[in-house]
Amino acid sequence: MDSQEEEDLRRVSPLPDSDSLSASSGISSFLSPDDSRSTTSSSGDFSTTSSSSGEIPAVVLAAAVVPISATPYFSGDDFPATSTARLKCVGRGNRGVTWGSTSVIGRRREMEDAIAIAPSFMSSSCDGVGGCTSPGSRTSAEISPIHFFGVYDGHGGSQVANFCAVKMHQVVAEEWNRGTIDKYEWRKRWEAVLLSSFERADNEVISEAMAPEIVGSTAVVVVLSGCQIITSNCGDSRAVLCRGNQTIPLTVDQKPDREDELKRIEGEGGKVINWNGARVFGVLAMSRAIGDRYLRPWIVPVPEITFMRRSDEDECLILASDGLWDVMSNEEVGEVARRLLRRRRRIVEADEISPAQVVADNLTELAYGRNSCDNISVIVVDLKSKKKRQRQ
Repeated sequence: MDSQEEEDLRRVSPLPDSDSLSASSGISSFLSPDDSRSTTSSSGDFSTTSSSSGEIPAVVLAAAVVPISATPYFSGDDFPATSTARLKCVGRGNRGVTWGSTSVIGRRREMEDAIAIAPSFMSSSCDGVGGCTSPGSRTSAEISPIHFFGVYDGHGGSQVANFCAVKMHQVVAEEWNRGTIDKYEWRKRWEAVLLSSFERADNEVISEAMAPEIVGSTAVVVVLSGCQIITSNCGDSRAVLCRGNQTIPLTVDQKPDREDELKRIEGEGGKVINWNGARVFGVLAMSRAIGDRYLRPWIVPVPEITFMRRSDEDECLILASDGLWDVMSNEEVGEVARRLLRRRRRIVEADEISPAQVVADNLTELAYGRNSCDNISVIVVDLKSKKKRQRQ
């Protein structure tokens, strides 16, 4: 990762700082003949199975999307005219995306996972979302759609996960519309929006009596613009970015034995007990979540937030519950995704199934074949523009 990428990728948390983001180590074999089958046809083992895929054409959306605010939040004219004619908006040709998703009950008795995909859930100018290399250019002030992807892994019941899948993206859009801050502080605005959105969702679970106090859910969400990948995470679901031949973690699991989380929990008078893994008071195997009011103040709904500027080298985003990550490393998942995407893009015209859906299906079946004992939910977002996908 070069210095610019390291500068772009940082985690935000009002709680004590932890070690910098790092990738899991170790790559084992993958894509054996048995593993490479698609799960498009469900079996008894894959009951309560759902999958979806779709494409967001950049040109159509640019013309059709009505912005939430009639005026861009940050006008290109407000920036100093320092750009040259050769500079262009980094997201100008990078707005169209295709996705695929799969969510299966696996070996669990109940389905407690939920996913949410909300294309064009809000819109803004490119320089309003950040990452633009030419903030004074004409294209930087154009209104473009912003997309939302979320994976929620419930525990104690499915109520909180299902609530978040229905409401979280609505809450984020509403919080974004509430106010403005200085034009140069777009990151701080997004941090404030996501922090307040997670807190509000947590409060609404209680105020609307959506679930008992012993029910909670992880939440990993990605807000995707033409320029930026903004990730917000509570718990041990995970998001990674495949860029070129790299697999870059966008989140770090919030586990009770993570050094900074252990210090925070013990500082509040809590205890972490090893009971089939590190657990808060021997009960919960994560240190942050939405819900779980009976474990406050040790379990908090405070997300960690990362920003990553999009690149032409980006292959795909993968969001998944720990039903995948318990049995596959970041690198294994990234390698499988890259190989399948590059292979399937070449035959997409003759195949009704999108490459992203093929990856989601195969990762799900790989996890199940490796004896994952949890629900498995996977979202794959193909970040290559349609033109570049056809060239491969």
